[in-house]
Amino acid sequence: MIATLNQIVDVVEDHLTADIDIAALARGAGTTEYHVRRMFSALAGMPLSEYVRRRRMTVAASDVLGEEALLDIAVRYGYGSTEAFGRAFRAVHGVSPGDVRRHGGPLRTQPQLRFRLTVEGNTTMDTRIAERPAFRLIGHAARVPLLHEGVNPHIQAHIASLPAAEHARLKALSDTEPGGILQVMDDGDPDYTEGSELTYLHGVAVGERTPVPDDFDAIEVSAGSWAVFRTSGAHPAALQSTWAATASDWFPSNPWRLRPGPSIVAVLDRSPDFGTATCELWLPVERA
Repeated sequence: MIATLNQIVDVVEDHLTADIDIAALARGAGTTEYHVRRMFSALAGMPLSEYVRRRRMTVAASDVLGEEALLDIAVRYGYGSTEAFGRAFRAVHGVSPGDVRRHGGPLRTQPQLRFRLTVEGNTTMDTRIAERPAFRLIGHAARVPLLHEGVNPHIQAHIASLPAAEHARLKALSDTEPGGILQVMDDGDPDYTEGSELTYLHGVAVGERTPVPDDFDAIEVSAGSWAVFRTSGAHPAALQSTWAATASDWFPSNPWRLRPGPSIVAVLDRSPDFGTATCELWLPVERA
């Protein structure tokens, strides 16, 4: 996976003024666009699309400092107008192309990335692979922004809005793995961009033939393999740390890759204030 990401970085560098077919690159490397985008975002700290935009605007800055017409520069970098180019340029550099041409800056540079795998060997990940038939996730869903660290107040507010009796009702309906009340994230940005919207479902897993109450939302989950990571400690810090480590440590070292599907957190045990918890993180995978 590390080699694949570096190959993509090299292709981006060679095609800064052309469209880049990430799906074709991923297929050529024997993996999928979905997995590439998720791993790139997790390891680089930014979506692949954002990295491409930053590199394009970094290189475009040297052209802006010349005498070429701004429209010609805009078209070369894939923008249909100087206005669209100017918005992208300002988003990266904080100033317009005209300001840079007049004053020479300020400019912000995005260096070319290079991925490296550092093996520490001091952290053991408690992981199992589970083969599951098709099932359903049912409960109460809401669209919320993605936050990578800390407690998500939008999810907290969604859960708090549910009557206490509803949690007992949900738990009673659970009839398959993962068991108990689940925290489900689905239908999000493939680049896993912080602040982008995803569907959060507070619910349970049931068999695919189990009837769904009319007042519940449902997510159909196809049959397949799941990597299940057990975490324990401060919540949600321990869970989020393990989630990050799946990209930096586990996937580069194991013959599995992410496949499209919901991410599921099952809370197995928790302190009364939810300050600590033991959880299972379920990620849909397939053999690489």
